[in-house]
Amino acid sequence: MGEDSFVDVLDTNLTGAYRLVKAVSGSMLRNRWGRIVFISSVVAMSGSAGQANYAASKAGLIGLARSLAREFGPRGVTCNVVAPGFIDTDMTSQLTDNRRDEVLGSIPLSRIGRPDDVAATVDFLTSEAGGYVTGAVIPVDGGLGMGH
Repeated sequence: MGEDSFVDVLDTNLTGAYRLVKAVSGSMLRNRWGRIVFISSVVAMSGSAGQANYAASKAGLIGLARSLAREFGPRGVTCNVVAPGFIDTDMTSQLTDNRRDEVLGSIPLSRIGRPDDVAATVDFLTSEAGGYVTGAVIPVDGGLGMGH
């Protein structure tokens, strides 16, 4: 992996998230209410061969979220991370059948996740019901990572 590739992935996944928070947090803090949810990955906690840039960028979101949770919490703004596992997306559809079967065999719920599984978790975290959750990393992975 080249350095440019590493930096590009960090810029997209981590620096992009920082810039978005910087743009929206002022009004959240003034209003004393807000919900920030980053989408990470189980790879952030387990690593993956050939994906050091991706894993590092997604792990960085966890540190960013937890720092922001401490900083913004007293002003009514929560900050959490959702860490999807093997979800049925364009990216996972590119895998060979053998690799899909291998991954599926390591998921205790014995199924591939759906985008709706991730969306439901984000929906909860952005609702009033999720108002007492901050600084959390919530895996949506069918038990793949066992909560790392």
